[in-house]
Amino acid sequence: MSSKESCRSELRIAIRQLSDRCLYSSYKWAAEQLIGIEQDPSKFTPSNTRFQRGSSSIRRKYRTHDITATPIAGVSYVATPVMEEDELVDGDFYLLAKSYFDCREYKRAAHVLRDQIGRKSLFLRFYALYLAGEKRKEEEMIELDGPLGKSDAVNQELVSLERELSTLRKNGTVDPFCLYLYGLILKQKGNETLARTVLVESVNSYPWNWNAWTELQSLCTTVDILNSLNLNSHWMKDFFLASVYQELRMHNESLSKYEYLLGTFGFSNYIQAQIAKAQYSLREFDQVEAIFEELLRTDPYRVEDMDMYSNVLYAKECFSALSHLAHRVFMTDKYRPESCCIIGNYYSLKGQHEKAVVYFRRALKLNRNYLSAWTLMGHEFVEMKSTPAAVDAYRRAVAVDPRDYRAWYGLGQAYEMMGMPFYALHYFKEAVFLQAKDSRLWIAMAQCYETDQLRMLDEAIKCYKRAANCNDNEAIALNQLAKLHSELGRPDEAAFYYKKDLERMESEERDGPNMVEALSYLAKYYKSTKKFEEAEVYCTRLLDYGGPEREKAKSLLRGMRSTKSSFPPSDGDHFPP
Repeated sequence: MSSKESCRSELRIAIRQLSDRCLYSSYKWAAEQLIGIEQDPSKFTPSNTRFQRGSSSIRRKYRTHDITATPIAGVSYVATPVMEEDELVDGDFYLLAKSYFDCREYKRAAHVLRDQIGRKSLFLRFYALYLAGEKRKEEEMIELDGPLGKSDAVNQELVSLERELSTLRKNGTVDPFCLYLYGLILKQKGNETLARTVLVESVNSYPWNWNAWTELQSLCTTVDILNSLNLNSHWMKDFFLASVYQELRMHNESLSKYEYLLGTFGFSNYIQAQIAKAQYSLREFDQVEAIFEELLRTDPYRVEDMDMYSNVLYAKECFSALSHLAHRVFMTDKYRPESCCIIGNYYSLKGQHEKAVVYFRRALKLNRNYLSAWTLMGHEFVEMKSTPAAVDAYRRAVAVDPRDYRAWYGLGQAYEMMGMPFYALHYFKEAVFLQAKDSRLWIAMAQCYETDQLRMLDEAIKCYKRAANCNDNEAIALNQLAKLHSELGRPDEAAFYYKKDLERMESEERDGPNMVEALSYLAKYYKSTKKFEEAEVYCTRLLDYGGPEREKAKSLLRGMRSTKSSFPPSDGDHFPP
């Protein structure tokens, strides 16, 4: 069997098994990857011409890193998922319970299955009880503390579920789906080490449950933890590694993995969206925009991941495109957290920050752990000069995900606005630890060191150097490096950075105050070091500018003429009497 046919066969069986267990997000994910496999050209019909679209315009090669990838056809992995052995065990009771489950009557579903012993029935009973506990916990949060408030509410079903699942695992009668649920419960109770072990057991014995991989990923907070996992070889492992690399900020490694997976899943919208996510982190906004435009062309009612697209349009100030996207998601499904964030971004770009906050709050009512909404709401409060509210929003964001550098950066900005630079520095350091290649973070930290309360200029210089090495916002970094060295009485270093900044402006064909500043300093510097020819070059260029700069240049040229009698004469314009 060919590799594509093998993957297709496995996914078809897994989709049914995941659907039977009401693992809807895994079921949807698997179905999308099934369609993502290139179809047999002989089966093309006018209704499935989607598969004839080219994706070369949004594919990129990321072969610069040494990523070892065994071709899928040669992978050693667990057998293709088998059909259910207990198909008829508890069949009628299971069907009734599943109907209740689908109607979100979780306690009722669990009650129907209380005496059933089939594997599907057992899992569905545990899962129904877990979701019943989660539903009640959410209700308590709203009832006791308001929709966005803090709460000590917990899932009351976790203790009994942990006890039952632990017993099944010790007896060796637990199946991969119950292992997934057991790992999820252990994670919620804070037992992360055992949770990782149990989730690895689950994915090794049944690798097609994407929910299990996602929970395992959330527990892989460092590369060392990732490398310690004893995972079997399977093509699903490549999806996992690509995703976890992205969360660990290993974006090029992630892109290499996704490029490899495109060899089999060449039409996967999920992979294209993940590539866009990695490129967004690398600030390659033009390519991200191209990918999302293609995704919307092939999947016009897609809402998932579109909030990231709205962030790109916001950053590029594409008002009309963001307006169109906001209208599209509003008409598709306005009560999705992603939709609310997109509409919030739209109002923010219009400068209507109060309305933006309304929609970010609405997103959090729909999903209180929706990270983007907390961070974006913090940005809006900063714009509204409501610093305490901004701090609270950013703190909620880092509570949801401590690896969100944007929230740490926002906290730094907020405390800097409140005149508390030591606190601001702490949060900026957290941000640059997570996103060391973002020059904006280094510049923010450098400016904090420059404040009147600190005046730690050598530390600021180190930060500006890191910012200049990021090849982004280089203009700010070079100019500030030159100014700081000049202020500290280091003329040679100041001249070096002014010259670098001047070269940058010349290459970009830019002009302005920084150009005049650099020319003035370099003219004075070379005059003071008696390098009159170099000084004349910069003075002559300053004569092209009007105002005091021109007069300063004339004065310097006169001074050099009197200092060095052999200095070559010039016309009246350049050497006034």
